[in-house]
Amino acid sequence: MGALYSIGELLIDFIPLEKGKALKDVTSFERSPGGAPANVAAAVAKFGGKSSMITKLGEDAFGDFLLEKLEDAGVKVDKIKRTREANTGLAFVSLKDDGERDFSFYRNPSSDLLLTEEEIDEAWFTNGDILHFCSVDLVESPMKLAHRKAIKAITENGGLVSFDPNIRLPLWEDPEECKKTVREFLPLAHIVKVSDEELEFITGIQDVEEAIQSLFAGNVQVVIFTKGGSGADLYIEKKKYESRGFKVDVQDTTGAGDAFIGAFLYQLLQRNADVTSLQNVIESSHTSILAFANASGALTTTGKGAISSLPSIEDIQRLIRE
Repeated sequence: MGALYSIGELLIDFIPLEKGKALKDVTSFERSPGGAPANVAAAVAKFGGKSSMITKLGEDAFGDFLLEKLEDAGVKVDKIKRTREANTGLAFVSLKDDGERDFSFYRNPSSDLLLTEEEIDEAWFTNGDILHFCSVDLVESPMKLAHRKAIKAITENGGLVSFDPNIRLPLWEDPEECKKTVREFLPLAHIVKVSDEELEFITGIQDVEEAIQSLFAGNVQVVIFTKGGSGADLYIEKKKYESRGFKVDVQDTTGAGDAFIGAFLYQLLQRNADVTSLQNVIESSHTSILAFANASGALTTTGKGAISSLPSIEDIQRLIRE
């Protein structure tokens, strides 16, 4: 079984102790480890897979806290660098009554953006591994170049690349620059996860099926179209597999998409998927893979925070049987 490598932001999510208030009106928060790539790494580790985080933290108390929490979650942290040049990133979140979120980020820059391409070692990656990344750390920075080197290295070594754009427009000076960058990196991935809220923004196409087919460019073999509580559709070339969501008591949607894709990638690792076998694995196991991923995403919304709310395999299997 290969390993998952997540590259990108690792930060502190400050989760409000009150729901239904705008961020400006929230008076108290609790800290939680966050950052979409880190959430995905933690999900794979929670299910028993091997995962590592590639990023940079500040030499500060928040960096110490995040290292400790990732280690507790079973994620390897030996590829995390430290710096005094910038602080660890922070994100303040407000929760609406339905569990949806509003973000305010503190990074200009944060330490993760200072990871350099020289700090990426091509020898880390082997055939059978998966590299996962998002768009938050693709702003113009040393980290963007580090992404390029990591993607090139794992591709040349026969591994898979997974991309969840996870659009956060407040972090970009220009929405068009965000769109351009996402479209630049999309063809480098073998697996693309995109939400119903992101699809038209990325592609500029209103028709869902036409928009999804437009994503099949370059190395892309699989597109996952997530629809929140309504489940997800899975595409390979001209084939489409649908799946249903699960009804749960939603408390906080933070990390739900990360728990979904983490569970999905864990299932691929379990099945030893690689570039040549990926589509065959999807065709033969799409029902069980999607059920596991949907249940993982749903159960994560029943708690607060992302990593702290990740379900166990037993909880997932129980929900699927219900």
